[in-house]
Amino acid sequence: MALWLSIAVITLLGLAWIARPLLGRARDAEARAEYDKRVYRDQMAEIERDRARGVLDAEEAEASRAEVGRRLLAADTAAARGQAGPVRAPAGISRALAFGLVVIVGLGAVGLYARLGTPALRDQPLAERQAARPGQDRIEAMLAEAGLTPETPQTEETAQLTDLVGKLRAVLSERQDDERGHRLLVGALAQLHRYSEARVAQARVVELAGDRASVREYADLAELMILAANGYVSPEAEQALAAALEADPADPAARYYAGLAMAQNGRPDGAWQLWTALLREGPPDAPWIQAIARQLPPLAEALGRAMPQIPDAPATDAPLPGAQGALPGPDAEAMRNARDMDPEARTEMVRGMVDGLSQRLATEGGSPQEWARLIRSLGVLGETERAAAIWTEARDTFASNPEAMTELRAAAEAAGVAEAGQ
Repeated sequence: MALWLSIAVITLLGLAWIARPLLGRARDAEARAEYDKRVYRDQMAEIERDRARGVLDAEEAEASRAEVGRRLLAADTAAARGQAGPVRAPAGISRALAFGLVVIVGLGAVGLYARLGTPALRDQPLAERQAARPGQDRIEAMLAEAGLTPETPQTEETAQLTDLVGKLRAVLSERQDDERGHRLLVGALAQLHRYSEARVAQARVVELAGDRASVREYADLAELMILAANGYVSPEAEQALAAALEADPADPAARYYAGLAMAQNGRPDGAWQLWTALLREGPPDAPWIQAIARQLPPLAEALGRAMPQIPDAPATDAPLPGAQGALPGPDAEAMRNARDMDPEARTEMVRGMVDGLSQRLATEGGSPQEWARLIRSLGVLGETERAAAIWTEARDTFASNPEAMTELRAAAEAAGVAEAGQ
């Protein structure tokens, strides 16, 4: 209400300023000839000053005086004939014109906002939104309780990386300010899908870099936080994104994630502006192009806007989280309520997220890691029948992929359904 009242007052003041000249009392207007006479007298005085300063010689000054004198004589003759000054319109016509301008400008402003704005959106105070949303640690704990954290792929390479992580941690325990060592640790943890640990290590990198921290380092920190939260943009991730955009407002990855945060927090208008701009800028093979294309339809429907042209793009192996990530981000209402949830309510919220993953895999398919995560999560939630059905479907889907089958069987064993359907 306060916002609308402020807008109304500002609009009325603007309209009053536009109409003021038409509603004010008429003032006597100086005749044109009298005005010209004053100008020519001033020019005569200026000629005399230039002659005294030596700017003009005697011949030039005389010629100038003759020309100005001729014009002054003509103006004096016009004044003697009584030529009138500007004619003012009748007061009634001026008031009608003022009223018409007020109506046209006012209705035009309202119509323009109704077409381009989103009047149905409620007020969204930043402090209120931030206070009502769970932080990074809280959302990671909730996901861990439900078994929804990303799993490390079991390969020879990951075994070597796991060993490297152990060695790096041993070194960094004695050399805590070793920036290069922390960067290596971040990379190894990220490849192992241990995003929660990786984002802590990346925060240490940013801390050590201090004023040297680049837009890429802040953007990487935000991305790792979002990966650790399965696509949810926490208040801490938003702070990292703000720092990245302050360093480089044009950074496309930071802008994509900023749009994701707006979409999750009931700001579809802001997400629309950021994402449609990224679509126009391209390039077509950028990973955020496909991510945006998948998320724009509900925004277009919510805002009542037509879908923009989506550039053709090749498939990418590294989709951005929140677009084709493991789980759909919880909606804004759930996030507002999650802060004070009891364990039962949290379980129901997570169950909804798992259902979203299950529906997406059924309609669009997904990676073996996502199928394994769904099986494991259903086991944690005690839905063994669904877990067994998903395990059977996954086994049929990935029967020709031994590596995928190894990971899927491990998930089925963790859920207690490894022997189902055999």
